[in-house]
Amino acid sequence: MRGEEKKNALYKLVHMHFPLHQQHKRRKKKKKVAAMATESQQQQQPHIAILPSPGMGHLIPLAELAKRLVLHNFSVTFISLAADSSSKAQDSIVNALPKNVNSICLPPISLEDTPPNTKIETLISLTVSRSLPSLRNVLKALKSTTHLVALVVDLFAAEAFDVAGEFGISPFIFFPSTAMLLSLVFHLPTLDATWQGEYRDLPEPVKLPGCYPVHGKDLLDPVQDRQDDAYCVFLHLAERFKYAKGILINSFWDMEPGAIKALTEQKPGIPPLYPVGPLIQTGSRTGSDESECLKWLDEQPPGSVLFISFGSGGTLSLEQLTELALGLDMSEQRFLWVVRTPHEKEANATFFSSQSIKDPFDFLPKGFLDRTKGVGLVVPDWAPQIQVLSHVSTGGFLTHCGWNSTLESVVHGVPLIGWPLYAEQKMNAVILVEDLKVALRPKANENGLVGRLEIARVVKGLMEGEEGKGVRSRMRDLKDGASRVLAEEGSSYKALSEVARQWKSAKIV
Repeated sequence: MRGEEKKNALYKLVHMHFPLHQQHKRRKKKKKVAAMATESQQQQQPHIAILPSPGMGHLIPLAELAKRLVLHNFSVTFISLAADSSSKAQDSIVNALPKNVNSICLPPISLEDTPPNTKIETLISLTVSRSLPSLRNVLKALKSTTHLVALVVDLFAAEAFDVAGEFGISPFIFFPSTAMLLSLVFHLPTLDATWQGEYRDLPEPVKLPGCYPVHGKDLLDPVQDRQDDAYCVFLHLAERFKYAKGILINSFWDMEPGAIKALTEQKPGIPPLYPVGPLIQTGSRTGSDESECLKWLDEQPPGSVLFISFGSGGTLSLEQLTELALGLDMSEQRFLWVVRTPHEKEANATFFSSQSIKDPFDFLPKGFLDRTKGVGLVVPDWAPQIQVLSHVSTGGFLTHCGWNSTLESVVHGVPLIGWPLYAEQKMNAVILVEDLKVALRPKANENGLVGRLEIARVVKGLMEGEEGKGVRSRMRDLKDGASRVLAEEGSSYKALSEVARQWKSAKIV
């Protein structure tokens, strides 16, 4: 090939590939610009950090709040705390969060230096306070990489407000219980100053604004012994609540109209209130007994089964466990019972770990399983509660009156037998039994034991008696109310939308 021809061939070769080279460069540039735009968008999107304290009753509703905030176009970081005995149940809630919710577990802290009889409220508070240095590091990193506008904590994590203040982040409380309990929180400093004895000895019921009167003996556990550290913890937290920029509460107008109205009257020292409930668990953990439970329920007549569960932390004494078993046998009603190993001292013995150490079946009365075969099903430790409560065969729920379980019952319209064990559950029972009248409550004897005859009477009364029909009718009405408030024009939907609007407009900083 002559020199001139070689030159022309080389020219054609270069210019034939040059457009492809240019296109490749342009594509790389576009990808880089798109990646930068995505990163910038993530940094500009309002970001919310959520901090629940340990315990399923705290984790579940705050996890549901995280899911709702994503739907309102927030980015979210869910910060969980790890104590010595972090349970698999709690881990499963965090692991089930959507992929677009970033989750961080703070390093474990030790509680080995606490006395054996330390109450659960003190242990929770210590877990939070000892985790604050780690929380500070997380918030610092989030502040530098996201548009962090708020830290949302539950009632036991208000100690984190100071850390939020260091970074100019607005502190909010998500209150996972009732408006009645929140009202007591704000009233407690006054009660502490005006009554010198124990509250169980109050001569008159406590009359909180807009609430059904509640006897001192029915107030929540940590205020029942004013000499215990748990009381000091709760009193301190009550003082901290007034520093919140707002309080989201897992309740709704139809359920507690008087209490919510009183709290929203903007009294001094009470932050703005946003009733956003009922937020209940969506989805379910999987377990070996799940298919057995649901398959058995499929074979039962509609509305015929009483579901019995005392939540993730509730336990009975051996004597009480025996009376419950014999009472169920005497009632001749169908039942599905989640049974746990009994504990003689603590009603919340499985709070941090819902798994029994010993086989709970070993503690059931001799012959009980054989006598109730075909009528009842007993499963150890856990059942898929949401699926059970939503099942057509479930006609009642014997519950410890934990607020998560209560709201799940309301959403699915299942009438209740209230059997409170610990925390604020006696106060919840007052609302359900005395005020709303959507639950029956068995009476204990002078030793605090609920006997088998009383259990059989109440179970039969709920499942087939006239009293049960009234309870069932009122629960249906409450279910309809729960459905309305969560609809797009409902009060709870609007309340959460209002908080979202304020966060997005950066009016709260």
